[in-house]
Amino acid sequence: MSDTDSFIEEVTEEVKRDKLFAMIRRYGWVAVLLVLLIVGGAAYNEVRKSQQQTAAQASGDAILAALQSNDNNAAASLESLQTDSAQAQVVADLLLGAEQIGAGDTAGAAETFDAIAMSGSDVPAIYRDIAAFKSILARAGDLPMAERRSALEALANPGAPLALLAQEQLALADIEDGDQAGAIARLNGIVEDASVTAGLRRRASQLIVALGGTPADVSGAGFDQ
Repeated sequence: MSDTDSFIEEVTEEVKRDKLFAMIRRYGWVAVLLVLLIVGGAAYNEVRKSQQQTAAQASGDAILAALQSNDNNAAASLESLQTDSAQAQVVADLLLGAEQIGAGDTAGAAETFDAIAMSGSDVPAIYRDIAAFKSILARAGDLPMAERRSALEALANPGAPLALLAQEQLALADIEDGDQAGAIARLNGIVEDASVTAGLRRRASQLIVALGGTPADVSGAGFDQ
């Protein structure tokens, strides 16, 4: 019985090996294909990352070169600059708007910022909001007060990235309208906000004092009298 059982086991193992080899011969190409796909996918990702990094570096170099143009006309250089990346282009356009303001061309800057603000979803919302805010500031002297307030209030919704900066500008609009009490209340709202930066809190507190008010008592406000 022992020899018979041993013989049966050997035959069974041989049959299993034959079936395994037959399966490998039949379906081995699938495993090879999977390996090739995995290796090829990894290689493609590495190439794509390298291409993106190279493109980003090239865009950064082009923007820097435009800002340091030999003819000292950075605005013209930035205006003619076209990058391969939508995000790099919006950075270049934001810098263009800043250069236009520095050159006294507030109308041109407003147009530049408005174009960014009205861009599609390929431009991150934060960039669109920054551009809209800068456009309001560039046109502040020409915008009717009601229109300026409406544009700022659209950016001042609680939780919006530029809400507190928009509130600061609305407080300045209150002062222009002679509403000092409203401005103080709005500025104290900024001081009390948990997300306010130290610089903005300081500016708001100093403005409250200049208006004859008392800044909200917030621990760690960092206000220097």
